[in-house]
Amino acid sequence: MHKTLIFLTFLFFTGLNHAQKIEWMSMNEALEAQKKEPKKIFMDAYTTWCGPCKMLDKNTFSNKDVAQYINENYYPVKFNAEGDAVIEYKEHTFENPNFDPNKKGRNSQHTFATAMKISGYPSLAFFDEKGELLNMMPGYRTPNQLEVFLKLFAKDDYKEITSNEAWKEYQKEFKATFKK
Repeated sequence: MHKTLIFLTFLFFTGLNHAQKIEWMSMNEALEAQKKEPKKIFMDAYTTWCGPCKMLDKNTFSNKDVAQYINENYYPVKFNAEGDAVIEYKEHTFENPNFDPNKKGRNSQHTFATAMKISGYPSLAFFDEKGELLNMMPGYRTPNQLEVFLKLFAKDDYKEITSNEAWKEYQKEFKATFKK
């Protein structure tokens, strides 16, 4: 009986831990998934050397509410903006021809990152259900800072915001629900 209880407790906490993680995929996987079930894409463009990128993983993406919301409402993409992935997007192939696998720290920028006009890391991108870029945001965000954007795009509220005043009003009226 005691061993069974320990085992069940282990399964429970393993399940909780799994439920709190973002189920990252590649951009190609997300675009393929959109063909079967249209859903927006949330992309984290990071680099291996970027301190704020690591903070985003540790402090924001590990937040249970953030992870659950992203998993439920988006295809979450983790994209190494200096990596060697081959991405097929909008009938173009994007690569990193100058990628050096032996290089420590900074590497050359991926052509997909260049095409997306990524100028800083981390950068967070939102794509619609057809893979069209909606918005790109550079910089670190806390769970509550990210929440407003996750919900803005997931619920299509961005379509109603046509001025700076409307955006300020949206932010003022927004009720954050993610736990810190």
